[in-house]
Amino acid sequence: MATTPIPKKILARQHEITADFLKAIDQHLDDLLQHKLMDMMEIRDFADQLHIHPTHLSNTIKLTTGRAPCDFFEEKIMRIAREMLRNSAVSIAEIAAELTFDPSNFTKFFKRFEGVTPKQYREGILIRQYEQAH
Repeated sequence: MATTPIPKKILARQHEITADFLKAIDQHLDDLLQHKLMDMMEIRDFADQLHIHPTHLSNTIKLTTGRAPCDFFEEKIMRIAREMLRNSAVSIAEIAAELTFDPSNFTKFFKRFEGVTPKQYREGILIRQYEQAH
């Protein structure tokens, strides 16, 4: 059975939506960390911002990248969390609050992706730093 090729205009729009979504995530997380916002956005909020339906956003991201939109969002949150745990003396509870989590949910979220709790992650970094210094 022959398939109809997807017009280049539609493919270009799919990639534009994906790029706009990724930029919107970065901007949102920057604004959150600069205390310009107090709440974490959800995928439907990004869809609203891009003036498209959430299902269309999700399907487009999956089509162009092979991954769900939440994968990119969670990946970027984890990158920020790891950086904060590595480079600051800020408490884990404060990091959780900064990323709009309560401490318990932050620990569960972090462990799901990293395999260890934020405390274990930070302790591992401190141990490696100590070993490198001695």
